[in-house]
Amino acid sequence: MAETLTHIGQTEPRPTGWRGIAADWSSDQRAFKNVSWGKAMMWIFLLSDTFIFGCFLLAYMTARISTREPWPNPSEVFALRIGGSEIPLILIAIMTFVLISSSGTMAMAVNFGYRRDRRKTAILMLLTAALGATFVGMQAFEWTKLITEGVRPWGNPWGAAQFGSSFFMITGFHGTHVTIGVIFLIIVARKVWRGDFDTGRRGFFTSRKGRYENVEIMGLYWHFVDLVWVFIFAFFYLW
Repeated sequence: MAETLTHIGQTEPRPTGWRGIAADWSSDQRAFKNVSWGKAMMWIFLLSDTFIFGCFLLAYMTARISTREPWPNPSEVFALRIGGSEIPLILIAIMTFVLISSSGTMAMAVNFGYRRDRRKTAILMLLTAALGATFVGMQAFEWTKLITEGVRPWGNPWGAAQFGSSFFMITGFHGTHVTIGVIFLIIVARKVWRGDFDTGRRGFFTSRKGRYENVEIMGLYWHFVDLVWVFIFAFFYLW
């Protein structure tokens, strides 16, 4: 089949008819033609994870709207006693600040990775992992506090029984993502520090020589985890 030749500076005419339909359906192949498999698969994973978190939040909102019992007041449930007075949502505010700050350090790590600065990239990734571990630690403290106060998946002292199951399911699933992210941040930071991405050393999570692509892939995952927490914070703690 003859093809239309184009000169430099000229645009190829868009095919029409059935060929145009085929070109539209294959546009995703052109869009991802210059994207590595690792980055493309991470985007696909994040898309599927978005549906899962979206279903969890929709189920939570449905349970909260449909229940006939009063929903526990987050300002009272998540209050922390400091200096003899109850401060509402203080722990949640600190957790949010820590996680959002870790997103900033991760962005700087990716930036220095593009510059091939091994030392700063590894240090910032380890700092991101430390902030993530701090977040998980504070979440464990939050869980322990609520469990000792009588919160269970099947009931709680303040109101609707669905509160406990929704809380443990959503925050637990997100906390698992943060924990997995911390582990992989440490693994990739170690490989950056050893210079595996500069020498092309064989092994897991090592990209081609001279490319710090895995740092960027970790950044995609970590920013997603931070973004999900913003929605959890808004729907679960502020509503």
